[in-house]
Amino acid sequence: MWADGEAYEPYIGRWSRRVADAFVRGLDVPTGARWWDVGCGTGAVTRTVLETAAPEQVVGIDPSDSYLRYARRNITDPRAAFARADAMRLPVRDGAASVAVSGLVLNFVPDPGRAVAEMLRAVRPGGTVGVYVWDHVQGGMEIIRRFWDAAVALEDDAAPLSEAVRFPLCAPEPLRGVLRDAGLTDVRVEAIPVPARFADFADYWGPFEGGQGPAPSYLASLPSTRRDRLRDYLQSTLPEAADGSITLTARAWSARGRRPVH
Repeated sequence: MWADGEAYEPYIGRWSRRVADAFVRGLDVPTGARWWDVGCGTGAVTRTVLETAAPEQVVGIDPSDSYLRYARRNITDPRAAFARADAMRLPVRDGAASVAVSGLVLNFVPDPGRAVAEMLRAVRPGGTVGVYVWDHVQGGMEIIRRFWDAAVALEDDAAPLSEAVRFPLCAPEPLRGVLRDAGLTDVRVEAIPVPARFADFADYWGPFEGGQGPAPSYLASLPSTRRDRLRDYLQSTLPEAADGSITLTARAWSARGRRPVH
């Protein structure tokens, strides 16, 4: 369930913005480019492009009206436009964009290969396609992995529901493969780790109660006694500093390639 921009921001948005900065800068796109942000959500990548890449335009598309409302309300730069659309059917003519990007979306698309193929179609020959996803498979998205480690330790039904099991795409070789299979060339995959510091356990736990994404949705499905047991067990396993703060890692995998010129 991804529908509430206000709940998404403290859970994932604040960390996604940090990854987006490294991701956009790493693409090294010339100024004045036309960008498409596929699955723009609350606008983390769109905002970063506007602030760091000097684009001519950024078009963000997303299927969630709530996320689009949040993005429009918080991003008023006239170079940005937002529209409701499906990642597998982009409303753009062939070759109209210089760059097509997607942050933390590809593993949720029913057919990731089709989405990447649409992004390739959208960019001009020689144009760039770039994506990033959290490192669920190798455990580098520690914020979420810690939750599922605790859930699996307590609940028999938890293991198959974790992102590590559900999203095998979130690892370097599968990600590389989906870009290559779509027809992109010069494909590169890199890790983007960012520190995730929480003021205290409440700062870490609170966003899981917002119902956004697999882990919070699973939490919401539990009776209150089991939610409390999971909360207490998880708190006992986290690395709490003397001041009560908790520092974890949020690692993403980024992948990029180019549309062939011929």
